[in-house]
Amino acid sequence: MALERRKVIDRLDRNFMLLFAVMLVIAAGNTALQSVLPALGRSLGVADTAVAAAFSVSALLWVVAAPFWANRSDRRGRKAMVMLGIAGFTASVTLCGVFLMAGINGWLSAGAAFATFVGARMIYGGLGAAAPPAVQAIVAGLTAREDRTRMLALLGSAFGLGTIIGPALAPYLLLGSIGGVEIGLAGPAFVFGAIGLATAIAAGRMLPADGPGAYPGHGAVQSYPSVGGQASGAAVTAATEPVTERVGYLDARVRVWMIVGLVMGHAQAMIGQTMGFLVIDRLGLPPVEALGPTGIVLMVGAGAALLVQWGLIPILDLSPARLVLVGCGLGAVGCAATANASSLYGITMGYGLAAMGSGFLRPGFTAGASLSVGPAAQGSVAGKVTSVNGAAFILGPSIGVALYEAWRPLPYWLAAAALLLLFGYAWRALGPGRGTRPA
Repeated sequence: MALERRKVIDRLDRNFMLLFAVMLVIAAGNTALQSVLPALGRSLGVADTAVAAAFSVSALLWVVAAPFWANRSDRRGRKAMVMLGIAGFTASVTLCGVFLMAGINGWLSAGAAFATFVGARMIYGGLGAAAPPAVQAIVAGLTAREDRTRMLALLGSAFGLGTIIGPALAPYLLLGSIGGVEIGLAGPAFVFGAIGLATAIAAGRMLPADGPGAYPGHGAVQSYPSVGGQASGAAVTAATEPVTERVGYLDARVRVWMIVGLVMGHAQAMIGQTMGFLVIDRLGLPPVEALGPTGIVLMVGAGAALLVQWGLIPILDLSPARLVLVGCGLGAVGCAATANASSLYGITMGYGLAAMGSGFLRPGFTAGASLSVGPAAQGSVAGKVTSVNGAAFILGPSIGVALYEAWRPLPYWLAAAALLLLFGYAWRALGPGRGTRPA
């Protein structure tokens, strides 16, 4: 028995870093492109709303496709789904680079270049979602129950790290001319395409072949990796808890928490996806020169949210209701400060405060929904939490950019107002000390 457990641990040790890399690359490549897209859109003369559509279409397909791939992983085997996901990511970002390069060099009109770019983004949303559930299932199947939650949480942190690494690297991945062909802002897409290809080759060679039932664990849907969208931990619960009682979104036990998650997620999506445009316009920079400051703002925001989740929350030990109230207050202040900011420092501080607010809100939403139901409903509620987190990035970016085009401070003021209203609603519905025990 001890020898068999040792073999299982050895298999996990050999594969865990590779699986972690798969998750990290898929998230970092997506957020790198997101941080570059506002500058690319402005350089090509594409409407800001078209840039937002590229975000929204990809997120929509991810939300629709992820449950399908999670179930197919259980029937067809894990390695095949990991390979499909990383291959979809690689093909998507490479094609994005090709179409953007065609637009930059005038081989395609700006409209045609961006339309084909959106098509390439659809590959990411439709196929990239196949990898995370399969990766989770492999790790869950190779870990003992007492280690499973810790290992899955560590694996899930790859998405959080990706939201920092992607925007941080993107400004350094711009490429010049090669053979008279200008690459420029399409560079990050080509670099992450190469990284994706290397990851796919490594996964193909190192992951053992498997089939249905090879790994007894179950993979859960992972939220769409996006700027401003940090991991909530719900995917870990969904991967470790069976669904023995189904709970609806409007169930009286969780309805308040679902509303909290929906409002919070849309506020996050609106301000995060307009940040690149704000940096360009407020600082009066050419699109290419704005890429570095944009990366700084997004990196600080992602780091602030992770600092809250990994550092402050364990120290403060607040109830879910208090996490929501603190998050709403901080988020509203940060959004208002961003709306008024006129310097890089001001924008960075404002967005950092807003991101800290979301860092309190997201775990509060997740824990509150979980504690509102009994053990039999944990898997069902975790799935609802993950889907609400992902749904916010379907309409949130388009709403935010449309408001931004109408009046630049509008999405930030609206997000601030929504969070203040959410504060009042949560105070009345939960109170600062409620939402801590199962119903």
